[in-house]
Amino acid sequence: MATADVTIMGAGAFGLSIAWECARRGARVRVCEAARIGAGSSGGIVGALAPHVPEQWNAKKQFQFDSLLMAEGFWAGVGAAGGADPGYLRSGRVQSIADEAALALARGRSLGAAALWHGQALWEVVAAVEDGWLPKTPTGYLIRDTLTARLHPRQAGIALTAAIRARGGRIEEGVAMPDGTAPVIWATGAAGLADLGATLGKTVGGPVKGQAALFACPGVATRPQLFVDGVHIVPHADGTVAVGSTSERDFDGADRVDEKLDPVIEKARAACPALGDAPVIERWAGLRPRARSRAPMLGAWPGRAGHFIANGGFKIGFGMAPKVAQVMADLVLEGRDAIPDGFRVEDSL
Repeated sequence: MATADVTIMGAGAFGLSIAWECARRGARVRVCEAARIGAGSSGGIVGALAPHVPEQWNAKKQFQFDSLLMAEGFWAGVGAAGGADPGYLRSGRVQSIADEAALALARGRSLGAAALWHGQALWEVVAAVEDGWLPKTPTGYLIRDTLTARLHPRQAGIALTAAIRARGGRIEEGVAMPDGTAPVIWATGAAGLADLGATLGKTVGGPVKGQAALFACPGVATRPQLFVDGVHIVPHADGTVAVGSTSERDFDGADRVDEKLDPVIEKARAACPALGDAPVIERWAGLRPRARSRAPMLGAWPGRAGHFIANGGFKIGFGMAPKVAQVMADLVLEGRDAIPDGFRVEDSL
């Protein structure tokens, strides 16, 4: 068996995306997953790839903006290489505006987007219309952005797996520890944050439970995403609409769905007319890795030569994945450090 140029521990959004980027550049790649592909939050159902608001701009927002702009080409390359559709569509997003204060804030942010996004995407205030999909809004206005995209998380995992294998990469399930030589990139999600904290003797982050629901709702696959009252409503190409999610710091049962999901479902039905009578066909729960800095943790593992960390995707793992893959491949394969301040491992220590 050929020796890998780089071993990636973890087959979630970050791990598989980094593996694909390394393989695309010609590296021999091995991915090791302790459980199964997409076992953690990357096996969820929502898949909202949405930007931060265009104000108080910082390195984190710029990094995510760049990643969202990269996403269409990144996922098209994944699909072409492996022949599996990741479910990507830059569908845009619509948000309700609750009152006059929120309307004034939204108009200010539209000016911010014009200055910060440089015409590569729009964030604008538009008059509301009733068409059976768009939400009702007390002010008569909505926020519309053209940067938000959707991805089907499970299909994306399948597509990345196929693409990596098409480039000669190996993906092995049931392997919790590397048995080869460095470099090794640890992209092991919530469990990985706990392991890193135990090794370093300090808390570097922790899991946040999320619960989401999947509706059967054909005929809306190309409609924009909605964000209403803190709830993401994401139509997928397979005739489903994903709704989520909760953010639970204190919880019982990592994958146990309970009554905390019910208000999310109720808010979605109230906000979106098309979901009023649509049946819920799946309820999902899982743990998302949140670093102390709330930004991804990227870079060298302190005190462990040849080992690197890519963790802390939290709610934006798939949205950040193309850019995370790029900077980690730059670092590990080429020795070029392009990780922005705020994203480094030491920022969460």
